[in-house]
Amino acid sequence: MSGLCMLIVASCSKKLDLAPESSVSDASYWKTSDQVDAFVTGVHTRFRADNSSFLFLGELRSDIYGLEPGSGSTFTGEAPQGLDAMWTQTIDLGSPGVSGFGGFYFNINQLNLLISKLNIIDFVSEANKNYYLGTAYGMRAFYYFHLLRSWGKTVLQTEPITSIDIDNLAKEASAEADVIKQIKDDIESSVNSFGANYAFKSQKAYWSKAATLMLKGEVYLWTSHRGGGAADATIAKNALTDIQTNIPSLTLLPVFSDVFSAKGNNEIIFASRYLANEAAMGFVAASFVPQSGLIANFYDSVQNRKLSDPLKDNWGGLLRAPVKVATFRRFNDKDTRKWATLQAGYSVDITKRPSADTMVIKGAFVRKFSGENIAGTRSYTNDFPIYRYADLLLLLAEAKVVLGEDPSAEINLVRARAYGANYSAAIYGYPNQAIDASPKDAILQERLFEFIFEGKRWYDLRRMGDAFLYAQIPASQFANSNPEGRVLWPISRTSLTNNRLLVQNPGYRQF
Repeated sequence: MSGLCMLIVASCSKKLDLAPESSVSDASYWKTSDQVDAFVTGVHTRFRADNSSFLFLGELRSDIYGLEPGSGSTFTGEAPQGLDAMWTQTIDLGSPGVSGFGGFYFNINQLNLLISKLNIIDFVSEANKNYYLGTAYGMRAFYYFHLLRSWGKTVLQTEPITSIDIDNLAKEASAEADVIKQIKDDIESSVNSFGANYAFKSQKAYWSKAATLMLKGEVYLWTSHRGGGAADATIAKNALTDIQTNIPSLTLLPVFSDVFSAKGNNEIIFASRYLANEAAMGFVAASFVPQSGLIANFYDSVQNRKLSDPLKDNWGGLLRAPVKVATFRRFNDKDTRKWATLQAGYSVDITKRPSADTMVIKGAFVRKFSGENIAGTRSYTNDFPIYRYADLLLLLAEAKVVLGEDPSAEINLVRARAYGANYSAAIYGYPNQAIDASPKDAILQERLFEFIFEGKRWYDLRRMGDAFLYAQIPASQFANSNPEGRVLWPISRTSLTNNRLLVQNPGYRQF
């Protein structure tokens, strides 16, 4: 995907002004099919820029990250610089964790513009027009689903804003029921626009019908746990099996770590593309991996070596969000996902030869996206998966549980791949693990092991319901004591100032 970001028409402010900072007359732009193609590339480029917000909203408030008890810094000595407000549940008006609604309204406005133009222009082929409409409706639903799950009531804007209207900068948030209806309507518009076209573009770095159907599965599972019951779970199941039926090439890769090193592979359904000399995952180095000089003070207990190899350990980042030792210990050592996803750091008694019995774990960090070494410098150029086949299988297993059906086949495909040569159905297969006594807990745990650093854990806990969330993060830990508001994010002060019709979420200060 080209790095050119064609966000040049009706650029909407990242703040919730719902008005552009500047505008270029579209009379000079929407003239050729090449321009439309470039614009579609642009919305994907912008989508890629939002991955850090997707990750923070979907994961940082969960039970994955945190400082070890009694410490005010990470195990390498770096300070969290405010990120800890998310996992300690102390976010508020002044430290909202994610401000400006993640910047999502910028691209929502671009998608609104794309939809409006595609519905009137006649120089784009019918096939491309339908594919791009499917993309635009699907992506818009994806953004609004993030907004709904994070802030609850959400400002709905489905028409493009192409000029400044000083008297109409503010807009009230819509009720959650209206937002979910808009999301579901957009999903149906996307599915209908794609029609029978299940093709992938740009090595799965473009939105597709399969991406929309994955989103449909997620959305209807969300509502199935909120009153939709079996009817919505059935819709979710049908959407997911639609993908399996019509795209038989999708499968789990035999080796878990290969999913993140091979672009557009058979497990990927949709991923944001990163490439050397074009774009890297800056948020990885900014907060999630350590400085090379600091990690060199620790040891890898499995490889029995110091973490000072100039090519293996040149992470070159800032470890602001460490993985809790408790998270690392939740994995079975025979689960290959543990070693592909996390890197632990151990200290040793320097008077003895480093060995497993003298090492003491001090902390851990995520190593799932390890990038590539270019001239001795690490560049984080892995693709960022939005949807992959393992996700489909575990969502399908969840739908089956809601419907009272057997989820064994889907769960065990994921577990068998995870354990590889170590897999024994009698020991590790569903329903033979202790956690399998509660199918929902079993699925939540499997999703934790599978999707760390893919922005799903907080949403998974919330989707299942408050009881599952509070089983992992007790309600007493939340600074916000309001049961309705504490699971939502606070609206930032800047957003409230820019849109005076917004009302703060319950339990947080308005100003």
